Amino acid sequence: MSEVRSELKYLSSHEWARVESDGTVTIGITDHAQDSLGDVVYVETPEVGSTVTAGEEAGVVESVKAASDIYSLVSGEVIAINEALEETPEIVNESPFDDGWFFKVKPSDLTELDSALTAEGYQAVCEED
Repeated sequence: MSEVRSELKYLSSHEWARVESDGTVTIGITDHAQDSLGDVVYVETPEVGSTVTAGEEAGVVESVKAASDIYSLVSGEVIAINEALEETPEIVNESPFDDGWFFKVKPSDLTELDSALTAEGYQAVCEED
């Protein structure tokens, strides 16, 4: 069974969001997603300073098997990207929740996360896959 962390919010498209102590939101893909994709070979993140919209495409992750869109869980300004993924995208496979995060957002409306899945809800989605 893939790891699911209770403190995170999720989308059924297999992204996670973590609200940081400063109110920013870190976004990445789940353990289930990286496992399904196989070896990640490329990650395209949004540009720092650009705006992302909740539920809309914000980037792409490519593996040896497939390419998948990455969706943001919140709207707002991208304030950081994980530059380590440019050189070593396989970090996503090794540490999807910690070192393999994709980008950080300064959210315009944090209540958008209220409609995201809880760990239990996401677990149910994974069991249906």
